[in-house]
Amino acid sequence: MKFEQYRIDEGIKRSIARLGYKRPTDIQYKSLPPIMRGEDVLAIAQTGTGKTAAFAIPILHLLNERKIKGRADGVKCLVLAPTHELALQIEEVFKDLGKNTRVKTFCIHGGVDQEPQKEQLNNGVDVLVATPGRMFDLVSQGALDLNRVEILVLDEADHMLDLGFIKDIRDLQRHLPKKRQTLFFSATINDKIKKIAYSLVRNAIRIQISPKDPVAKNISHSVAFVEMDDKRFFLEYLIRDNFDKKILVFVRTKVRAERVKKAMARVGITADAIHGDKLQEERESIMGSFRSGSLKVLIATDVSARGIDIPNVEYVVNYDLPESPEHYVHRVGRTGRGSMKGQAISFCSSEEKEQLKEIEDDLGKPINRLEISKRDYALTIKMTEDIDNDWKRVMEEMKLEDIEYKKKKKKKRGNK
Repeated sequence: MKFEQYRIDEGIKRSIARLGYKRPTDIQYKSLPPIMRGEDVLAIAQTGTGKTAAFAIPILHLLNERKIKGRADGVKCLVLAPTHELALQIEEVFKDLGKNTRVKTFCIHGGVDQEPQKEQLNNGVDVLVATPGRMFDLVSQGALDLNRVEILVLDEADHMLDLGFIKDIRDLQRHLPKKRQTLFFSATINDKIKKIAYSLVRNAIRIQISPKDPVAKNISHSVAFVEMDDKRFFLEYLIRDNFDKKILVFVRTKVRAERVKKAMARVGITADAIHGDKLQEERESIMGSFRSGSLKVLIATDVSARGIDIPNVEYVVNYDLPESPEHYVHRVGRTGRGSMKGQAISFCSSEEKEQLKEIEDDLGKPINRLEISKRDYALTIKMTEDIDNDWKRVMEEMKLEDIEYKKKKKKKRGNK
């Protein structure tokens, strides 16, 4: 079934056609009818399958119809997202799809001045995309009224719970009308997510796409056994071997992101880093450069890049293995978006083999091994070795960080 066959607003259809969408993805095909009927939805789908459009299209249709009929002003749809970047991305999707409608979309998030946001809210907003922190700030100041919200959307819900927003989500219910439509979208599901999901939705339609393999079939992902001290050499080799490709590199900490960036700079590779310590303006500028392709290599932490739809990322590199299997799925899902094909490679050191086992157990099958012979391993290090003596100091700093990280991880496990 093509989008043009759906009974949705003609203005939205024109926007869909302009954006090049012809047929809905699986999650869109299954989500559109129940959302347009006003039903609650609990949707679990792989990252990169078009989840945002799956709720944006029907919401825009419903709200536009209601505005034509002359419904009262006020925020009618609240979309909660865990990070600034994801919130801005959702706003962009709503604006692109709603260009030919009467629906006004606006995004509020922290890290920027509140006053322009308050002014825009006073001017009227139909769809409000928000991060929890800034939303509650404006509610507490009386600058944001949620009494007229008809649709609540929780996007990347699993990540919101990871970041500790569970109390915020529960508190949110006090500010919303009891009679509303609730849409709960997540890439992964566990008992904790189920519990809060079912406390928010009523008789929800449950949609689950490709539950057997959480990694999309158009993503080729593999693991290479590389020792911690040698990862920098293999990253340099991979970047040089794919110099014209857009590469997203994941590391586990903010400090490590900056150090890997500097390590690449030392060998003449231009890269930038995005993480929580960057100012919002910096983050937006860096993301803009990476999206446009003027920046080819981006080094990121999980929080900063979670859920973001970056076009044409050909390669994802797990420089450090993630701590949870769910993060692995989200990381590799930054490539192979929509119908595009993508590649992901993970560097696994001896210390990370336990994490690799947890990831593979969760996936239900082993990750493809990228075999490196002893000769090729030695050649890679020799070909890429930095002759500057300061490199030894950098390596020592990274070793100390690894030791500190292992201590914290051991302590964390001991407290469980």
